[in-house]
Amino acid sequence: MKKIITAICCFILLLGGSSCGSVKDITYLQGDGLLKKVAIADTFNLRIQKDDLLDIVVSSIDPELLRPFQQQSGGYYNGGDNMGYTNNRGYLVEADGTINYPLLGRLKVAGLTRRELVDQMQNRLIKGGFLKDPIVTVRFLNFRISILGEVSRPGTYNISSERITLFEALSLAGDLTIHGRRDRVAVMREIDGVRTILYHDLRSMDVLHSPDYYLKQNDMIYVEPNRVRAEASAQNQFTSVGTWMSIISFLSSMSVLIFK
Repeated sequence: MKKIITAICCFILLLGGSSCGSVKDITYLQGDGLLKKVAIADTFNLRIQKDDLLDIVVSSIDPELLRPFQQQSGGYYNGGDNMGYTNNRGYLVEADGTINYPLLGRLKVAGLTRRELVDQMQNRLIKGGFLKDPIVTVRFLNFRISILGEVSRPGTYNISSERITLFEALSLAGDLTIHGRRDRVAVMREIDGVRTILYHDLRSMDVLHSPDYYLKQNDMIYVEPNRVRAEASAQNQFTSVGTWMSIISFLSSMSVLIFK
C-alpha cells in the first residue's frame, strides 16, 4: 500500500512539473545587474495623418475679431481671459492631406506635428490681418489603438493623451494572459500607404529602444498565443498524446506494484 501511495505522489508531481514553465518565460524587461539610469532620447514625434480628426480652437482677447470664426465654426470656447470658437465636430484630414478651415481656406496639414500646425495657423492669422494675438490649440479627436490576441480585454481604445507606450497600451487591455507569447508582440502601423509589422520581445530591455515603443494613432497590437494555447484550441488537453502516455505509464507502474 505504501508503494502505491508513493507512486501516486510521484505521478502528481510529474504532472505538476510538466505543466510548470520558467519564470523567465513571462517576466518583462529582464536584465543583468542592478538597474541603471539611462538617458531617454526624445524621438517621439506624432504627426498628422490623413483621416485624422482634429479639434482646432482659435482664441483671442478681443471677442470682436472672433466673429468670423463664430459664424463659420461650431461652438463657443471660453478659456478664461481668452475667448474663442471651435468646430465641435472636428476637422477631418482628407485624402490629399488638407483641411478646410474658415477664412484660411485649404491647409496642408498631413505630415505636420501639432506644434508645426499651431505655428503655421498663428502666422497666417496674423499675416492675413484676421487676429493680432491669436492663440491656436490643436488636439486629436480620434487617437485610438486596437489590441488583439492573448490579452484580457481585447478591443479598440480611445487615447485621451497623445503619448502612450506599448506597455501602457497593454495595461489598458488588462495585460497579456498567461497564454500570450511575451516574445512575439506585434505592432502593425500604416504610414503614407505603407504597412509595417514589427515584433517585440517584452522580456528584453531592447523593447525600450523600439521605434514602435511609443504608439501612434491607429496602431494595432497583436499578441500571439503560445504553444499551450495553440494545442488546446486543436484538441482537449486531457486527450493529448502526452497525457495518455503519462496515464499508461502510471497504470503500468501500478500494475507492477500491485501484482509484484
